[in-house]
Amino acid sequence: MADSKHLGPLTAAYAAKRPEEVAALYDRWSETYDADMSAAGYRHPTICLALIARHLPRGAAPLLDAGAGTGLIGEWLAITGYPEVEALDISQGMLDKAAAKGVYTALHCLAMGGPLPFADNAYAGIVSAGVFTSGHVGAEGLDELIRICRPGGVIVLTVKNTLWEAGFAERVAALEAGRTVVRVEETAPYVSMPGEADTVPSRGLVLRVI
Repeated sequence: MADSKHLGPLTAAYAAKRPEEVAALYDRWSETYDADMSAAGYRHPTICLALIARHLPRGAAPLLDAGAGTGLIGEWLAITGYPEVEALDISQGMLDKAAAKGVYTALHCLAMGGPLPFADNAYAGIVSAGVFTSGHVGAEGLDELIRICRPGGVIVLTVKNTLWEAGFAERVAALEAGRTVVRVEETAPYVSMPGEADTVPSRGLVLRVI
């Protein structure tokens, strides 16, 4: 089992009230983030990779890794046949680690939850692992991801139950009813870090933009 003290920055990030607080916490954590999350058995990137591979053809481009962190998913996407992936993250320190992996075609230091400086229909697919959670981004972040994903493209994301039950499920249902997206897959709830004490489950979600 992972030593919970290594994930103190995550607990602090969940409790953060302002984007600049979140960014500063992740900047400080960037040096040990990969090792700490690996020790905690972090599942979100692996599950998102599987969902992308199931619902988006190999070679689809470009993709956006929204909340890329240190670039775990970007590295795996490159290996599995998605050669053009851009990274977005609130933390420059995390993006510096992602850049060192040499798999991203562009890096954007931006906060999610408000307007994003990308064109409509810019991306063939978007993946966002571990972002829609406590202290990070809520349902308000969905609209911009949908706007920048082209029709027929997919958005793969994880959602923690605390958000799912606090309006996120209703927002997704409203988007479906409005024929904006189709929910093509929703995983069974799972614990994102089984090596840690936080047992609030999350789910993986795949939305296809209409």
